[in-house]
Amino acid sequence: MRQSESLTSFAKAFVKVQAALKPAAKDSVNPHFKSRYADLASVWDACREPLTANGFCIIQPAEKVDGKIRVITRIMHESGEFIESEIEMTPMDARPQSDGSAITYARRYALAAMVGVCPDDDDGNDASGRGEP
Repeated sequence: MRQSESLTSFAKAFVKVQAALKPAAKDSVNPHFKSRYADLASVWDACREPLTANGFCIIQPAEKVDGKIRVITRIMHESGEFIESEIEMTPMDARPQSDGSAITYARRYALAAMVGVCPDDDDGNDASGRGEP
């Protein structure tokens, strides 16, 4: 992970972001595993408002290097302070659709991990008798 020299303003504002985060809805289905998951749009929906309300933006450029997809996720604060992290994934094959899938997968996991977004725990809600959140 890389970061700006100072994170004073970033940290103060990011505490407010995390206090306002909501879980990402598991609104997509993986037919191969017969399971539900939070897609990239759901992760964005869970964090966009708290981030922008507190002066943050996200940039996620992607590139292909030596057959691997590399995505850098940079969280920038209006103060100029930032943190960023990089993830690499190997596409399943050489088709452009595989590159796109790897980019989307990397963006979703990197964004959720860096911001602190978790998917709805619908299994836990069912087990506790609370049902849908």
